[in-house]
Amino acid sequence: MPNLFSVSGYLIYFWSNENNEPIHVHVSKGRPTKHATKFWLTSDHGCILATNGSKISNHDINKLSDVISAQYEYICEKWKLYFDTEKIKFYL
Repeated sequence: MPNLFSVSGYLIYFWSNENNEPIHVHVSKGRPTKHATKFWLTSDHGCILATNGSKISNHDINKLSDVISAQYEYICEKWKLYFDTEKIKFYL
């Protein structure tokens, strides 16, 4: 599972077997977990909270959403490289 980056102790990453879903990232404190918080990336260069399995505070969710949106192009490039695809499916 590729780790993309970390911010304020939160790790942002992909799971290895989820390329059949629309593009998204998982977020957890410290280390990856199966039931981590999940953000869908949208075609308008934003992101939407899908689930908050890590029970991250609303304050931190808002910060993380801003960071994920700011890293949109980087995340898309890493998705294409890791999942060996040129076409990305978006949530919206």
